[in-house]
Amino acid sequence: MASSLSSFVGNDLERSRSRGLSFEEVWNNGGSDVFNVSRHSQNDDEENLKWAAIERLPTYDRMRKGVLKQMHDDGKIVHNEIDIGNLRFQDKKLLMDKILHLVEQDNEKFLNKLRNRIDRVGITLPKIEVRYEDLFVEGDVHVGGRALPTLFNVLLNIVEGIVGVLHLTSSNKTEIQILKNVSGIVKPSRITLLLGPPASGKTTLLLALAGKLDNNLRSSGRITYCGHELNEFVPQKTSAYISQQDLHIGEMTVKETLDFSGRCLGVGSRYDMLAELTRRERQEGIKPDPEIDAFMKAIAMSGQESSLSTDYILKILGLDICADIMVGDSMNRGISGGQKKRVTTGEMLVGPAKALFMDEISTGLDSSTTYQICKVMRQMVHIMDITMVISLLQPAPETYELFDDIILLSEGQTVYQGPRENVLEFFEHMGFKCPARKGVADFLQEVTSKKDQQQYWFRENEPYSYVSVSDFVHAFSSFKIGEQLEKELKVPYDKEQTHPAALVKDKYGLSNWELLQACFTREVLLMKRGSFVYIFKTIQITLMSIVALTVFLRTQNHPGTFDGGLKYLGGLFFAVTNLMFNGMAEQATIIQSLPVFYKQRDLYFFPSWAFALPIWVLRIPLSLMDAAIWIIFTYYAIGYAPAASRFFKHLLVLFSIHQMAVSLFRCIAALSRTQVIANVVSFLGFQIIFVLGGFIISRDAIKKWLLWGYYMSPMMYGQNAIVINEFLDERWSQPNTDPRIHATTIGKAILKSRGFYTQGYWYWIGVGALLAFAFLFNLLFIVALSYLSRKYISFILNICDWTKFFYIQFVNLLNGQIKISALGDSKTSFIMDEDEKKKNEKPSARKKDTRGKSKINGSSDQESRTGITLPFQPLSLTFNHISYYVDMPAEMKSQGIPEDRLQLLQDVSGAFRPGILTALMGVSGAGKTTLMDVLAGRKTGGYIEGSISISGYPKKQETFARISGYCEQTDIHSPNVTVYESLLFSAWLRLPADVNKEQRKMFVDEVMELLELKPIGETLVGLPGTDGLSTEQRKRLTIAVELVANPSIIFMDEPTSGLDARAAAIVMRTVRNTVNTGRTVVCTIHQPSIDIFESFDELVLMKRGGQISYAGPIGHHSQKLIEYFEGIAGVEKITEGYNPATWMLEVSTPLIESQLDVDFAQIYANSVQYQRNQELIKELSTPAPDSKDLFFASAYAQSSFVQWKACFWKLYWSYWRNPQYNFTRYCLTVIMGLIFGAVFWNKGTKIHEQQDLLNIFGGLYVAVVFLGYMNASAVQPIVDIERTVLYREKAAGMYSAFPYAISQVAIEALYTVIQTVLYSLILYSMVGLQWKADKFFWFYYYITTCFMYYTLYGMMAIALTPGYQIAAISMSFFMTLWNLFAGFTIPMTQIPIWWRWFYWICPVPWTFNGIITSQYGDLDSEIIIPGAPNMRFKAFLKERFGFHHDFLPVIAVVHIVWCILFLCGFGFGIKFLNFQKR
Repeated sequence: MASSLSSFVGNDLERSRSRGLSFEEVWNNGGSDVFNVSRHSQNDDEENLKWAAIERLPTYDRMRKGVLKQMHDDGKIVHNEIDIGNLRFQDKKLLMDKILHLVEQDNEKFLNKLRNRIDRVGITLPKIEVRYEDLFVEGDVHVGGRALPTLFNVLLNIVEGIVGVLHLTSSNKTEIQILKNVSGIVKPSRITLLLGPPASGKTTLLLALAGKLDNNLRSSGRITYCGHELNEFVPQKTSAYISQQDLHIGEMTVKETLDFSGRCLGVGSRYDMLAELTRRERQEGIKPDPEIDAFMKAIAMSGQESSLSTDYILKILGLDICADIMVGDSMNRGISGGQKKRVTTGEMLVGPAKALFMDEISTGLDSSTTYQICKVMRQMVHIMDITMVISLLQPAPETYELFDDIILLSEGQTVYQGPRENVLEFFEHMGFKCPARKGVADFLQEVTSKKDQQQYWFRENEPYSYVSVSDFVHAFSSFKIGEQLEKELKVPYDKEQTHPAALVKDKYGLSNWELLQACFTREVLLMKRGSFVYIFKTIQITLMSIVALTVFLRTQNHPGTFDGGLKYLGGLFFAVTNLMFNGMAEQATIIQSLPVFYKQRDLYFFPSWAFALPIWVLRIPLSLMDAAIWIIFTYYAIGYAPAASRFFKHLLVLFSIHQMAVSLFRCIAALSRTQVIANVVSFLGFQIIFVLGGFIISRDAIKKWLLWGYYMSPMMYGQNAIVINEFLDERWSQPNTDPRIHATTIGKAILKSRGFYTQGYWYWIGVGALLAFAFLFNLLFIVALSYLSRKYISFILNICDWTKFFYIQFVNLLNGQIKISALGDSKTSFIMDEDEKKKNEKPSARKKDTRGKSKINGSSDQESRTGITLPFQPLSLTFNHISYYVDMPAEMKSQGIPEDRLQLLQDVSGAFRPGILTALMGVSGAGKTTLMDVLAGRKTGGYIEGSISISGYPKKQETFARISGYCEQTDIHSPNVTVYESLLFSAWLRLPADVNKEQRKMFVDEVMELLELKPIGETLVGLPGTDGLSTEQRKRLTIAVELVANPSIIFMDEPTSGLDARAAAIVMRTVRNTVNTGRTVVCTIHQPSIDIFESFDELVLMKRGGQISYAGPIGHHSQKLIEYFEGIAGVEKITEGYNPATWMLEVSTPLIESQLDVDFAQIYANSVQYQRNQELIKELSTPAPDSKDLFFASAYAQSSFVQWKACFWKLYWSYWRNPQYNFTRYCLTVIMGLIFGAVFWNKGTKIHEQQDLLNIFGGLYVAVVFLGYMNASAVQPIVDIERTVLYREKAAGMYSAFPYAISQVAIEALYTVIQTVLYSLILYSMVGLQWKADKFFWFYYYITTCFMYYTLYGMMAIALTPGYQIAAISMSFFMTLWNLFAGFTIPMTQIPIWWRWFYWICPVPWTFNGIITSQYGDLDSEIIIPGAPNMRFKAFLKERFGFHHDFLPVIAVVHIVWCILFLCGFGFGIKFLNFQKR
């Protein structure tokens, strides 16, 4: 359950027992007195008898029994004995209703009941005091442009890394300090608020206290829990760190997510404490409250799939309304962002940790919800003696007042730590005073900032001079609170006072078996939820088996002959290949699950093997099913050996191959950890396995020094086993008639001619080896999961930078005065300018004229020098009687809801006007974002009713996109471009064509100045939660991207979410300035401070169910809003200084509605304000005289050529700075070329027999297929990431799909041309092909166009499918078909007539034909054919493969056609298909 409830337990009773302590000694508070307990009356004999019966039970049984009071329909009250460990549905529902009713009415009273029960028998709860002394945290980073991950810099990193390993030179990285000599004490039973501006080191401090600091950072100092060092216990179990990042499995519901977390984290020592509690109660004759007793016993049961503690946490976090809704992800609709944040918090609250470190838990939450959650946290801390530190960005005044202590960080130093009541006294002592109607938390975060500090100087008789952070730190050490803290730190904590249950020494909360059961249960659930993938794979292999049986149909085969044997070999090879490729989908599945796995692994939810074993075991039936489907369809239809024993041995081989393949791909996924690298590495590994598998090149033709590779290839064992099973059958026992082959039977002769083994025991060697490889790969999978970190470390970079790899941006601006650095997950940066370096210089005093004025509405230097000056047309937006429906979710239908549609917006009306800043507010899930999406035309599904008008004319989405901007809640940007480039790109494509380049740049600079983005202008954006910009920087970029478009109407979805008070003020000042120019701006907002809230002109307040509770003016100091709600009978009056936004949300909750028996939406609908709004809507819905509807001569602001040019420019930089894709691709191209060259060394010139020809054919075949397939797969994650950005940019009307498509194809073509130059030179020279100009030209041409159509096909597959996983599976299906009909596995002349058409519409045969014919189509030498007369080379190519040298020009043209065809498919997909569900 919540840490509050679990803190009265511990995991360390074993230690106390080893010291000879009894339960009573462990939990005794040391006093002899026990509360006097009044005996319960004996009136209820039935209840007393049941309690007496329970008390007589053994401890184990007594802990599982309870009494539950229930009233029957006739009014009779009965007391039922219940089995806590196996509650019936009705009993569980009754108990939940009773407990949750208590929690809903008064959670504090409920917690006090729990605490009183514990206190009255003299049990002491464990407490934890956390101390940190002289804590330093440092890191090393590259400086300036050298830090950008370009291809050139990656090469330098490799060289530097190698030189560094050899100790030839020292590192040229710059050392930065994240935390500088911070010390303090976090005390139990006191809730602590951690404040600080961005980059102050808050996250790093919390990670350090929780024992989760990144290993790549250097730290010094001392952190102790109750005087114990971190290495004396398990800090990750004793404490819990709640991250900023919301990482969850999208296919699980909210309740399932928390249930799994609670199950894995365990109950700590709840059970042992409760056993001691009940023993003492029995001794004292105390009869506990039945509901409290049942609840405490229920949450002490470990290993439960669903626990009452989950229901409790769901209730206190307000998640009970979405408990059965899928969490969702970036592509699938789920719960809201605020609800996801609460799920992240709830995941750790259900565990037994007794020290909680919460990092920005309020992001995406409205101020009322934040207040309620912090209020509950305060109750838990005070009543249950929890140790808790919470980091918040913009706590409202009433939320701030809930905290006991404050830690204020700035620039990595502690400015203040101590009681909340004394913090203002300290700053007044320094000469700074918090103005009236200014939130104290906002003041604290701004007062240390050089740009904001002056406005708070209140000593009128003294000139202001900047007080640096170091000055504050020095002053605090001499302040009374600082002196007191220093005295406390000097006195060591007495370890003997540590409660034996306080510190946890067990890594996991359950036994190994229970953890394995939990992971098995979850994996089964996820497989059910992801059944579409498995069904798709089953359909795919079924279709492929049908194709195989029709291609290799037995009526076309001739067993007992050499020709027939070659065809059977082709069929068996295709079966092996198909079963191996079928396992590739496992790779995408594993990589998709890794982020959540790493989070849960590091929090000690479970050991890595417990995660891996269910995946391994549960895929075994799928392997058996896939193998069975293949063999059932193909075995007898193709005409393999008819004996039943051969059939089942064939099945065993295919099963073993499939198990080996899925194990290999999941191992590669765990080692690579990113989809791009995994794709490249898997194809490198698969290529080696494939080439040395015994079919492409025979064992006899492999160089002796490479034979080890042959025996290391798992495919070799599968290929040998399956062909031995077939060709040692009796029907292949005819005598061999070819004297050139030394074999007794024709079956053995066929095997020997292709280099396979002929001994029967090799079948069992093959099967055994395959199963051994499967075991080995799964073992490596577990090892990789156990020891590799979540940070991406590519194999190539790992060689040179063994333990360190950051995506770091460290920028030097042109003037050399500002340096910015972001390091890892700490999101910590340091800004140093020349003024701050001049410690002894004081800025000139300036007359203060802004104190006490709203920072947002007041004047500032920035406002006077900035303003948006480009011309625009002011426009209003009205919407009337808007309703929005979606199809009823299957989860809700399964609960018996009969309706087909779920209504999310209900009869919503309003008007947004130029020059009026409107706030759209409501609790999480009220429909704010939904309404904005509907109005902005961003919904991709659902049903909309009602009317929307723009300045009186019906809204047309085509033109509306040109004049509007939409700042989405999720900050989606291309990761590999800089901040400045992102803005320049947006302005380039969205500003009118008559705005020249210089004006664009000036406008972009102006917006950057406005949002204070210039210091980070040259920083890469990066991926959220991984690298690049911090959350607040990313949010400001999102706003800037829309502002540079100069829109008339701007929608902003939570523009201040994730920002600290100062950043929020900067953003809102910018928004206010934008509105003052005459634009129409609407913002959803969750946690506005008083001054931010009162910077809005009007408010639309929504309630759950998508209804409006109020729409109208806010008024000066929120007077009109307050008058409206206070005019409703029963509504509590607002108190002095209270935040009106929070008060408004609190007095309009569903709970208040039920208490007052009112409906605020209905009250509003009947109000005078509603009538005024309807009149305004009617007025604005009528076009003004002489006005015209919006019209643009073209659909886009720029021409198609300019669109292409801009997209190419952005993609050029994106690709150049993406080394994990391009650098890795080039490295592996060289590696693959060298491998192929080594295996097929000079095979191109030594062709005397058919097998020699087949060897070189096999070499050129795999040379084309594998690298082409690698290109197709490697490009897919890149396109997938950019597609998410594409959806936003396309919805904003920035460009058409086709210019974008052509630009991405053009940049891919550029890199592909370079790739094929490298590949062709290496391969052509090493294989020994003839150095003639025409032959090399044809070879290079076909390789280049082949790689291009493979790449284009991979891009098209992503564009036509909803996600990468489906694209990978569908692509593998078509790739397998391409390989089958490539002309190598089965030559064109042997393909049945009914399949010849597919041969001609398949791209690979054309490439294979072109390469082989261009190199050998003009040769006329003789070759030896086993079992047949010798033939001329030219005649053999024509008769066996159907290749004609005269056909080369046609083949060349067809390659261009394939490229154009796939380009059009890619363009069609991104233009007409949108898989983003909104």
